[in-house]
Amino acid sequence: MFIRRSRNKTLANGEPLRHSDHGRPRTRREFIAQGFMAGSATVFGASIFSLFGNPRSASAALSSDLETLKQSCGIAVNGAGKIPFICFDLAGGANIAGSNVLMGKSGGQMDFLSTAGYNRLGLPGDMLPNNPSFVNNEMGLAFHSDSGFLRGIQQSTSAGTRAATNGTIIAARSENDTGNNPHNPMYGIHQAGADGSLLSLVGSQSSESGGNSMAPMNLINPQVRPTKIDRPSDVTGLVDVGDLIGILDQGDAVAVMESIQRISDAKMNRMDTKISSDEVVKDLVRCGYVKSADLADRFGDPSALNPDLDMEIVGPTGIFTRDEFDNNREFRKTASVMKLVMNGYAGAGTVTMGGYDYHTGERGTGERRDELAGRCMGACLEYAARVGMPLMLYVFSDGSVSSNGRIDDSMDGRGKGEWTGDNQQTAASFFLVYNPNGRPTAIRNQIGFMRSDASVETASSPAANNVNQLVQTVLLNYMALHGEEADFGNRFNGHGLGNSTMQDSLIAMPGIVNGTIS
Repeated sequence: MFIRRSRNKTLANGEPLRHSDHGRPRTRREFIAQGFMAGSATVFGASIFSLFGNPRSASAALSSDLETLKQSCGIAVNGAGKIPFICFDLAGGANIAGSNVLMGKSGGQMDFLSTAGYNRLGLPGDMLPNNPSFVNNEMGLAFHSDSGFLRGIQQSTSAGTRAATNGTIIAARSENDTGNNPHNPMYGIHQAGADGSLLSLVGSQSSESGGNSMAPMNLINPQVRPTKIDRPSDVTGLVDVGDLIGILDQGDAVAVMESIQRISDAKMNRMDTKISSDEVVKDLVRCGYVKSADLADRFGDPSALNPDLDMEIVGPTGIFTRDEFDNNREFRKTASVMKLVMNGYAGAGTVTMGGYDYHTGERGTGERRDELAGRCMGACLEYAARVGMPLMLYVFSDGSVSSNGRIDDSMDGRGKGEWTGDNQQTAASFFLVYNPNGRPTAIRNQIGFMRSDASVETASSPAANNVNQLVQTVLLNYMALHGEEADFGNRFNGHGLGNSTMQDSLIAMPGIVNGTIS
């Protein structure tokens, strides 16, 4: 007699994952990966003055004498002018290759794997990308037409945004279910020149990396260690220009602060502090007053920083409806990060999403969570389009999953293979680039490749079997988007990406800006 095993029920987004083959979670990273703890957002700030502000409210200008002092004090208005960078850390080991972004053999995405290989990646024989109807190229990078990521991105973006986007998938093994993979590239993005007018970086989690996964040790800069941000109220809480704004209107308050700066400066010029660093001390005091006046001028209305009040993000014409935004913490978190990064208040950011260790013996849980991640990725792309800024969006996870080929024919399972176990051999990362001036040209949409059986060919690129070099590959591509790839070796001494010829083989797209955004 044949007894058919009952299928596990599909879990709702946000519901914890309880695996019989996993121990109980003990660390913060394990709690996030299994969905017992939410992945929050963090902000990296270099100084106390960088804890105030909002680029969108930078409406007025200071008096001409203070405007001149702003430059000498190093007060930025729109950050460093580099391409905004946002990465998604899908904690737990999400599927990326095959069922979401197509991965092929050495000939690229359309150099198809075997049927058994695609089965391992969760695709049944009647949904293989060998059939053109299961391939979607509307963002340049080829996705499976029923990808959860793709469905979510399509819900959040316009056709025009997708038409101005391209991307690349990277074959890259990493360890399963651990935050010890040095995946997070944020410190390197900062080292490559990215910075914000208020914050250096925005990220996810109050960890040293700003996310679930670690940052490469050689890139960590203690001066930009993360500060946690989890919701819009945390973002608006960054702005505090004191009680003067409440007593006077914004214009009068700025005028008072300007006068205080001038009086202080006049007195300082007549004073001898009798210490060897006299001018340094005077500059610190002078710049402190200038920064206070500048903050009141630009950010006297803290509501301008609030993603909750940005009509491009929330509302009838926004990316999210009011009901969606109010009832989904992932949307609120993503909006908080993208508001800071896309407006130049921060140079780069990470959003951590927990619960992606979804080998639950069915397919629906993974499909739901992939679609949710896609909604958040798409929101970033669409917001970039609405504010007219380019964006590099990078997606990674710690390890991956695989299927044993058993089909989940439930409505949520969509007739695809059940996710039945962790599998680092099927892992990959990918990035998308949005360019408001039109789709970036792709030199290649795939870096490295898989063998026919859907396992990463570890010799296919320096990134394939070394997470540190995966991060370096992402950094090289970020610099290449600025036309600065020739300076990669100077910025990152001791990298493992070989000579210039090898580096050229790892660059996915040519520059879309010349050094900085014009």
